[in-house]
Amino acid sequence: MKTYELESLLKSFLIFLILLEVLLAINFWHEFQEKKAEIKEKIQIEMKLCAYTLQCEGLKTDFVEKAEDKEENILYQNSKDFYSYFKVPTVKKFLMEVTYPKTSYLPRVENLKEEIYSKFLFYSLFAALVSFLFALYAIMPLRKALRLNEEFVKDILHDFNTPISSMRINLKLFKREIGDNQKIQRLENNIETILSLQDNLQIFLKGIPTQSEAFNLKELVENRVNYFRILYPDVDYKISLDKIILQTNKDALTRILDNLLSNAGKYNISNGHVFITMEGEKLSIRDTGKGIKNPSKVFNRYYKEQDRGIGIGLHIVKKLCDELHIPLKIKSKETKGTTIILNLTKIIE
Repeated sequence: MKTYELESLLKSFLIFLILLEVLLAINFWHEFQEKKAEIKEKIQIEMKLCAYTLQCEGLKTDFVEKAEDKEENILYQNSKDFYSYFKVPTVKKFLMEVTYPKTSYLPRVENLKEEIYSKFLFYSLFAALVSFLFALYAIMPLRKALRLNEEFVKDILHDFNTPISSMRINLKLFKREIGDNQKIQRLENNIETILSLQDNLQIFLKGIPTQSEAFNLKELVENRVNYFRILYPDVDYKISLDKIILQTNKDALTRILDNLLSNAGKYNISNGHVFITMEGEKLSIRDTGKGIKNPSKVFNRYYKEQDRGIGIGLHIVKKLCDELHIPLKIKSKETKGTTIILNLTKIIE
């Protein structure tokens, strides 16, 4: 199960579970109050039996004068005891006071709590199981739709291979006939861009490989910048890096750099600049481009502020950075440019 499917399952499960737990809590709270009232009714019955049969085990009895505030057969309660008043058949001026100590009442309430809690726990486990089954059932149509979408994208990616391979072969043959040519170079770069998009989509569908290797960051950046200088000849890429050895997945980091350098060139102004620098253990890519209106949203899947692209490039960058343990920050203002900062602390060898 993929991350977004797991997230959907978890959220659906929590919604169902919280709803059921609230209903259970309300139900058992009412049951607890009713059972407490039943205990008091039983205490009242025990008092009556004591008054009429004098079987008063656990109760205290006394005789008090009749008064207006002493109604008969009513259960009174103070901070220490329960008590009630009853008629004495042979005496008119006095009432029999029967007292039930709270020290006997509290254990009965505690036993009731334990009983209610046990039932609540059992029903909560059952509610969790039911919630999980409902959540699983709820995301099944979503999973089916996503699978169909993924299969469709995979088929398209597979179909890309034949025309792209044909174009590359024909360009090489054409290059042999006429020699080096700037237009052919641009066509080759455009084909590489298509292949890069294909790689992005494959990462989006399959995830990234786990192999790790040591390599020179400066050499990698220079290699990728040379590629983008041809694609964006009116943008000045400036590199200020020392030799730094990284230990991570090189293909994944290349994909990160390609997306960032491509965006820095694609959305730059005419005769703009891109500055690639190292500040401590943080790689900074700053451009003088159009800037971003909502920087906090650019890593969301399919979000884009321009007509170009499909909105998954920076989402894939964020996904790859998370996988490689590279904290990522973005700073941007409209018309002022954008700065992307990659914290390479955990992958510097």
